[in-house]
Amino acid sequence: MLERVPDLPAVTLDREAYLKDYWAEYERIRDVFWKLERAQTFQEIGDPSWEAFAGGDWRRALELNEADRATALEMAATDRRLGIRTRRIRIVESPISPYVQWEMHFFRLLAEAGQDLRVLPAEALLPWEQHRPAPELALLGDRVLYQVLYDPSGTPSGARRITDPEVIQACRADLALLFTHAEPLLDFFTREIAPLPAPAV
Repeated sequence: MLERVPDLPAVTLDREAYLKDYWAEYERIRDVFWKLERAQTFQEIGDPSWEAFAGGDWRRALELNEADRATALEMAATDRRLGIRTRRIRIVESPISPYVQWEMHFFRLLAEAGQDLRVLPAEALLPWEQHRPAPELALLGDRVLYQVLYDPSGTPSGARRITDPEVIQACRADLALLFTHAEPLLDFFTREIAPLPAPAV
């Protein structure tokens, strides 16, 4: 089902409408929040750590990332308050892209705060990628599925909103299967990310 999502009927939202809708729906989750992240580079314009990373100041990027630990703790605390279990799957290609190397440092904070993040090598997605890469997905409980959209530069531009229960159920099943085969993020981080030198941007 994952590969079919871009072809399914959906309501297309611009970025502002998507974020408003997303956070309203997030408050209604009562079980699992799923997220699948496939692309290997994005633009995080406005994020101070990303701005430092994109400008070539790796040391400053890491310092600013560490300053976001309180944000990571708050995100995990909000999930506990709402009764949400986060299941986040990060697809990683080899060699590891500079963006993914940067992103993993914040993901480490989320994992240390209690969110369940896992990493899966890109080749594990082959059964779901016969014709194109899997989409970026956010699945909020059993209510709504978003295919998150980006412009050609990798900057978020909105989402396609899907509420078909059969589609949601099928995507949840696919994501659950991927999750069982994925590696805990902290294990991956220690082995693959921590030893890396500063990335060349």
